[in-house]
Amino acid sequence: MKEKDLNYIAGLEKAIKKKYGEEAITNPASLWDEDKEREYLEQLKGFIEKQRKRESQAEPENVNGILITKKLLNRDRRINCTTCGEMIRRINDDVYLIKYDCCEQCYINYVEDREKRWLKGWRPENVKKST
Repeated sequence: MKEKDLNYIAGLEKAIKKKYGEEAITNPASLWDEDKEREYLEQLKGFIEKQRKRESQAEPENVNGILITKKLLNRDRRINCTTCGEMIRRINDDVYLIKYDCCEQCYINYVEDREKRWLKGWRPENVKKST
């Protein structure tokens, strides 16, 4: 193996410091202390708890001979648009229902180009609701 050329390494560090600043050549371990370690461990515990919760929701459950995840079983599903009252039939309607609380047709008629106003709570008046 070649011997380390300490002058070359020092010159390289000097060039990096000149171009990127002092932080680029600082050893990250020198900035770590007990408070940061404690904070990191708390964040790690929170992350692990979230992971375990997700994993438990992803476990399949037997429903009439079909395995379905618990996450899907706990989900309340609306079947009507809250704006016009029409039944949700298509996947697109589902997407708009989740984001804008209305079906695709109501999105096109009332929400498109007025998203900010819609999200602030504005709703159209005199919408004919089907029953």
